[in-house]
Amino acid sequence: MSILNELIKKPWLADPSQIEGPQASQSSFMPNRKLGLRVFLVVVTVIFSLSIIAYGDRMLFANWKPMPETWVLWLNTGILITSGIAMQWAKINTIRDNIVGVRDGLVFGGVLTIAFLIGQLYAWEQMVGLGYYANLNTANAFFYMLTGLHGIHMLGGLVAWARSMLKLRKISQLDGSIADVRLSVELCTTYWHYLLLIWLVMFTLLLLS
Repeated sequence: MSILNELIKKPWLADPSQIEGPQASQSSFMPNRKLGLRVFLVVVTVIFSLSIIAYGDRMLFANWKPMPETWVLWLNTGILITSGIAMQWAKINTIRDNIVGVRDGLVFGGVLTIAFLIGQLYAWEQMVGLGYYANLNTANAFFYMLTGLHGIHMLGGLVAWARSMLKLRKISQLDGSIADVRLSVELCTTYWHYLLLIWLVMFTLLLLS
């Protein structure tokens, strides 16, 4: 997958002697923000991997009582998938120099992400209303921990999304170049796809347990 390819690339190992000209030498290395995102995604991958391993390990204990499936989580999954599609649309339109398409994609992507987070809170409210408190069962605690951890990372993504929206607004007001926001949109889209992948893994695990 493209996200996995992004994570395993090692641009710092490029041999400058094989690159011709100063411009080619400068373009051979990715921007600092792009490299920073890759490093961050590796760290996040480790965190979620350890959490999922612990989840699978605790399932073997006798006091494990799975939580019931709720339609809200299915709805939230569809919302998050649609959000990722919207972000991808915004990225595609940065390549087409279509500022309207970029704006629409970012707006829909952000609004749907907020809807996803509200839906997750509603799922929590449902579970608490049914008596599935975190301190009563290990499965309950893991459910709240995993979904909460994912939600926190989505909130962090919304901060980057808001900054991209501000940049896009300045471009619109000052008649600037869409290239000024292209990298920001690309990074947001990569992050959205990554968190979607993480959620699909987590959601599948919750269903199977």
